Amino acid sequence: MALKELLAKYPVHVYETGPDGRINMYSLFDFMQDAASDHAVILGYGRDDLLKKNHFWVLSRMYAEISELPLWKDIVIVRTWPSGTDKMFAMRNYDLYTSEGKHVAAASSSWLIIDRTTKRIHRPDEVLMNYNNEQPATASSLRGAVKLQGSDINGSLSPAFRVSVNDLDVNLHTNNVNYLKWINNTYNLNFIMEHHPSTIEINYLAESVFGEEIIIRTSGDEGNDGCFNHSVIRLNDNKELCRARICWAGNSAPQN
Repeated sequence: MALKELLAKYPVHVYETGPDGRINMYSLFDFMQDAASDHAVILGYGRDDLLKKNHFWVLSRMYAEISELPLWKDIVIVRTWPSGTDKMFAMRNYDLYTSEGKHVAAASSSWLIIDRTTKRIHRPDEVLMNYNNEQPATASSLRGAVKLQGSDINGSLSPAFRVSVNDLDVNLHTNNVNYLKWINNTYNLNFIMEHHPSTIEINYLAESVFGEEIIIRTSGDEGNDGCFNHSVIRLNDNKELCRARICWAGNSAPQN
């Protein structure tokens, strides 16, 4: 029987840390997506399995609660499991610990199955449905990601930039983690040195490809100090590609 959950270990390399000596938030998301990909393969609905039916996975929404960003040389253990289906979404959850057993983050994600030719959304396939029916989802107290409102139309705008070769995935679209990297770059250095994200929520709305010009619009979250709404926008058609809401907390000093 396939493993109901997967445990994967990731050392935090120096190139995955920011100027504060802690892992970048987008590298933490990389760990989670890598573990999810490996587990999907084990369960029989990985990327190659879906391609046989001319389908592919798309990450639609993700929500994470972070208590502390691990430091360089820490070992991060990602525990992940499929947590059922919700209408058109296949759900997956995560818990993250250090090798010493300290809980550092939890997350939930919502995935869609897309037809490569028609781009239509398909309900989770029979393999996934059978797996969920036979093995009830592991309970999680973490809520699922929700539909975000995006930034205020009068929010501040970043300088424009173009999608580069380094932003692309194997499908020649921008890797979804790179949207978080772009957003992170809109914050100034002093802020990043003094804070860490306590919650991150992101909705992916449309694709971007090489050479497209991008801006990021940012506004404060009314009534929630330390929270910011971001919209990643393609300039040639003013299309909103993704929305993110990040709340920040004070960051303790790195340990030697």
